[in-house]
Amino acid sequence: MGIVDAIIPPERKTSLARQVTWWVLAFPAAMTLAVIQRSMYWLDFVHVMSGTLWTGTDIFMGFILGPILRRLDPPQRKAVIGWLTPRTLLYLPVLAFTTGTAGWILSTWMGIVAPMNPARPWVIAALVIIAILAVQGFGILLPNSLRTYRELQKPVPDLNKIFRLNRQNNMLAGFQGVLQVAIILVMAHLAVG
Repeated sequence: MGIVDAIIPPERKTSLARQVTWWVLAFPAAMTLAVIQRSMYWLDFVHVMSGTLWTGTDIFMGFILGPILRRLDPPQRKAVIGWLTPRTLLYLPVLAFTTGTAGWILSTWMGIVAPMNPARPWVIAALVIIAILAVQGFGILLPNSLRTYRELQKPVPDLNKIFRLNRQNNMLAGFQGVLQVAIILVMAHLAVG
């Protein structure tokens, strides 16, 4: 019996997955409302809050969860991955999309992307970092998570494939954590000039 199996009974796992991830959809909904109302305050709140959750998750998964998973026995590792993967399939892409989109809209509303604005190079730096994060997230992390999820649904999943994909995702999450810290430095510069 794995760690997750000991905590969550099998009959609750499916319903728990639906209960855990739905709330993340509040971020793009709030962003849409903020744009419709042209509320810079709420758009900034959504941008900062979704960015904080996205950054915290990347750092946690890359630097805390990754090393823990490497030390677990294969059945325990499979249980944790099986519990975590469905929840991150919606959570991380929604936060990434909302953070980047809200940030771009804010920068255009504030005129920071105007060609003569002295802060423009900092926005360009943020865009480059976001582009790298997006390519990795939507091009590698998400497809790996989908492959992992599909493999976990098989009657006899290939644990080596699951662990390899998860190890790759955890390493990339660590790199994304580093990029997240870099973008926070850029954002701090934009905030105080």
